[in-house]
Amino acid sequence: MKRILQSLSVPAVAALFVLVPAQFTAQQSLTWDQVKAKFEAANLALKADAFGVNEMKAAEITAFLRPNPGVGLSSDGLQIAPHTLPGQGTHWLPLTGTQLVPSISYLHEREHKRELRLQSAKEGTGIAQSEHADLERNLIFNLRSAFVQTLQAKAVLDLAKADLAYYDNIIKISRDRFRAGDIAQIDLDRIELLRVQYEAEIQAAIVDLRTSKIQLLQLLNDRTPVEQFDVTGPFDFSDTLKPLEDFRQIALDERPDLRAALESIQQAQTNHKLAVSNGSSDPTFATWYSYNPAFANPYGRYTLGASVNIPLRIFDRNQGEKQRTQIDIGRNQQLTDSVRAQVFSDVDSAYVQVESSVALLKPYKAQYNDQALRVRDTVTYSYEHGGASLMDFLNAQSGYRAVQLAYLQLIGSYLTAAGQLNLAVGREVIQ
Repeated sequence: MKRILQSLSVPAVAALFVLVPAQFTAQQSLTWDQVKAKFEAANLALKADAFGVNEMKAAEITAFLRPNPGVGLSSDGLQIAPHTLPGQGTHWLPLTGTQLVPSISYLHEREHKRELRLQSAKEGTGIAQSEHADLERNLIFNLRSAFVQTLQAKAVLDLAKADLAYYDNIIKISRDRFRAGDIAQIDLDRIELLRVQYEAEIQAAIVDLRTSKIQLLQLLNDRTPVEQFDVTGPFDFSDTLKPLEDFRQIALDERPDLRAALESIQQAQTNHKLAVSNGSSDPTFATWYSYNPAFANPYGRYTLGASVNIPLRIFDRNQGEKQRTQIDIGRNQQLTDSVRAQVFSDVDSAYVQVESSVALLKPYKAQYNDQALRVRDTVTYSYEHGGASLMDFLNAQSGYRAVQLAYLQLIGSYLTAAGQLNLAVGREVIQ
């Protein structure tokens, strides 16, 4: 390979590196905003649901269409008796004198039926849009959870690698002490055998990281190999939290499922008005033309007629639909109250989880992490110089790892709870 590169010119070598396949290039780390934008553009469930919104918009066209006029063609003057002509005898001439009468009719809708149908269809489109936003809200939460899991798996993997590197340094020191006669062979063996635990933790962290990335790629509908996909973002917490009432008010203003419930009440009221309108009579206007000469009037050869047909709504006045739509208004009002209560419940539960996570994380950040590090380093220094036993060192190292791992898990719980609060509120209030 070296000889081949030496035989090529500088432009050829540059072109060779340009043509290197994408899998050999460095992987690109996506931020949360990039992941979210890619999800909104590529998620199959979200794209499929968007077609439903477009279907509702198309239904608005149908709702506002006028009734089609009717065209008819009838005959007049058909003879029902035989004709006797002088010198020709009796003949049956049924079509003699028959005239064709064209006519046109149109049903006129009264009481704003078309307008009410259009209004109901538009409100149905609004409900579909709100439900689409609610689906996106839930899918964004799933995406955020997978994103947080990936960040947590990366942090745990980095911790495991750092612990292994630190422990390898201890093994090196222990071997030096063994060669100097400070520790026995059995103590060195115990130290070296414990290395397998660190290797197992690294492998478990690698599996968790790959699994989290696979879930994230599935939500993004992305076929990028796992090795070439990565995400980046702050894996930390914020100890500032707004009052609960602020989040409640935001949820009442932003939650798309509550907005859809309110829009359902409006549509039910419109449907009731439409049912009342459909109970009214719609006249049918018709007109026709015929060529039928009048023998009493030599100029009366052309006839133009008109008629109005009004159905008598004696029995069917759309009573059932009126009652059904009136009941549907009350049903949607009850459903809206239920959704509003669910909104408060979701916000309160998520808020308590965030508060609890923050309360647990504060002492770790202010005290426990530094204490665990200080204890480990102090005992390690003492062990290196023969002032601490092997058991003291192993306990200090185990305690440090437990504290650090618990801290990372608590941050992951905090970010998950923050995502739950964002879901409950209806938009991102905590990054």
